[in-house]
Amino acid sequence: MHVGSWITALLPLGAAAGTFKRQSNTSEYQLQKGPLDTDWTEQVGTSPWPEYPRPQLARSEWKNLNGVWQYQNATGSELETPPFGKDLSKSVLVPFCLESALSGIMGTRTIYSWYRTHFDVDSEWIDSEKRVLLNFGAVDWQTSVFVNGKFAGNHTGGYFHFAFDVTDLVNTNGTNELVVWTYDPTNEAGKMIPLGKQRLNPDHINYTPCSGIWQTVWLESTGREYITQLDIDAKANGELNITVHSASGGQGNSSTGSSSTGSFEITIHSQGTEGVALQETGSTNAPTLFKVDSPKVWSPDSPNLYNVTVKLGSDTVYSYTGFRTVSKGVVNGLPRPLLNGEFEFLFGPLDQGYWPDGLHSPPSYEAMVSDLKAVKEVGFNMVRKHIKVEPGLFYQACDQLGLMVVQDMPAMPTYSSPPAEPCAPGPVVEPQQQQEFERELALMIEQLKSYPSIITWVIYNEGWGQNREDRATDERLTALVHSLDPTRLIDTVSGWYDHGAGDFHDNHHYAFPQCGTPFWGGLSGPYDPSRIGFQGEFGGIGQNVSIEHLWNVKQAIDQINQTYELADSEDAWNWRIHATFMDLLRQVEAFSCSGAVYTQTTDVEGEVNGLLTYDRRINRMDKEQWRSDIGDLYQAARERGTVPDGDGDTASPKEKRHFPKRVAPVSDEFGMRSM
Repeated sequence: MHVGSWITALLPLGAAAGTFKRQSNTSEYQLQKGPLDTDWTEQVGTSPWPEYPRPQLARSEWKNLNGVWQYQNATGSELETPPFGKDLSKSVLVPFCLESALSGIMGTRTIYSWYRTHFDVDSEWIDSEKRVLLNFGAVDWQTSVFVNGKFAGNHTGGYFHFAFDVTDLVNTNGTNELVVWTYDPTNEAGKMIPLGKQRLNPDHINYTPCSGIWQTVWLESTGREYITQLDIDAKANGELNITVHSASGGQGNSSTGSSSTGSFEITIHSQGTEGVALQETGSTNAPTLFKVDSPKVWSPDSPNLYNVTVKLGSDTVYSYTGFRTVSKGVVNGLPRPLLNGEFEFLFGPLDQGYWPDGLHSPPSYEAMVSDLKAVKEVGFNMVRKHIKVEPGLFYQACDQLGLMVVQDMPAMPTYSSPPAEPCAPGPVVEPQQQQEFERELALMIEQLKSYPSIITWVIYNEGWGQNREDRATDERLTALVHSLDPTRLIDTVSGWYDHGAGDFHDNHHYAFPQCGTPFWGGLSGPYDPSRIGFQGEFGGIGQNVSIEHLWNVKQAIDQINQTYELADSEDAWNWRIHATFMDLLRQVEAFSCSGAVYTQTTDVEGEVNGLLTYDRRINRMDKEQWRSDIGDLYQAARERGTVPDGDGDTASPKEKRHFPKRVAPVSDEFGMRSM
């Protein structure tokens, strides 16, 4: 049984416990008619996303609060007078962005908002040795939470999980009232927050914003002393470094408790097997090192995963891991990314994760995973998750499918709304805004660092929110990320303003690539041969489609001609991309190209350069051609050599292999190391 089935078997799907019985003065929920839908839109119903949402810290006693809640637009001053005991005017479907059709609101400038619902708590959850946690997968951007008229806590950051211990606020002899206030300025004038591609006034490469609750809300029962986070690093040689973070309840209701110390028990076994690979004990809130003999390593070709169970007193959580080692090494004289001690050519699409019906929120788990399966089907081994953080189930799916993830930090905006004068410089990042960006950068790494599929962190995309002349900040943030997670590579700047920090020299170039080459264009500058040559974005070739597959907004349609290139048919589109891939192939053969990101998985609003249309109803790829071309890229990389020079960081001893060269050595006059 694979890890997803294992957790599902333990954790039944949660009922939509938050579903409100409509009151006379609250309008009924109604799916809105958006500019475009998908085949999943009508299937969502009113009990969306029933799956347990946090696969690396799962509990068996839980209750899903997704469903129809009450909603009302608000103002900034209303936080002082929450609407306790009052019906709100509209119904909203949680967890979908307020601007989306699936939310039932499809609002604009939903900057301040109120949510309200009721929930019951099982009587057996209220016990002197138990605690009740209220969890939010993600809410954009600031959140204040009240339970039964009392303040439970607040949170800032639009992409991150948070939880409150509400044990002392709930009761079991009646219904509990949950009221949530949200504030999301997006790119209002004077505001600078991590938001990715959200804009109040969308344009060709920036999209409709996502405000409010956009990931699952749920309750769960824990022990009085309970596990708050698992940090797991499992290396290819069997070394397992784990930190079990814990808290003790009863220390107030504004957080998840205070840190505590205790002894935990851990059991690990390979998926689909009954035998135990590890059974040990350790102390909480400190790194503990274990060893698993001869583990089955995780890779794109063999995504082996191990189930993990951790017990702390009466609290039990279920998780998983994959044994793999990510590093950098020199192979045949060239710096390369290594997976399990061998050069792995990184190739995949720019994955933006937008949906026409739910915006940031996929309509369902099935829909979300369909994108990943389409990518894997043609041979890609990676996705670049572009300036967005996804729900935990996304990364679990990548772990299970064998898709490496290059994970971007959500960028800060390049302009405000209303826009500045034409040709005015971009907004200046103030010190407090930079501090918030760095705080949320740390949150992202802490939340995601145990997923095996993530191999690289990206700090900045194309100078967005970057202090472009400030080399010291780039170096400092690179050191910060390395201190939080020394187990992965760091791409400090993907495209443009490169100051020499990080493991990659990452160039963006449309439409043809310039990957680790002795020629360049744009703002990335000449290739730095001391770092990994990477094509962070290329391609972007579009193909227009009929109106039923387009985001039917006039501004978006009018901007389709801003696409880098447009082909007039699917055949022409495939031919053009084949030529682009062949150019990349020659660069892999001749220069220092170690990976590339094709733009992009799907169309988004006015962009029509996706492998799939925005509604996911058309797959443009000639799958046989794409599989052949992608296979040729991997073969060219293998022929350049896979095993590091000298003593590499390998999973196990290997005989060094040499492959025939397909091209003549590159001359030293280009400033490149001879092959």
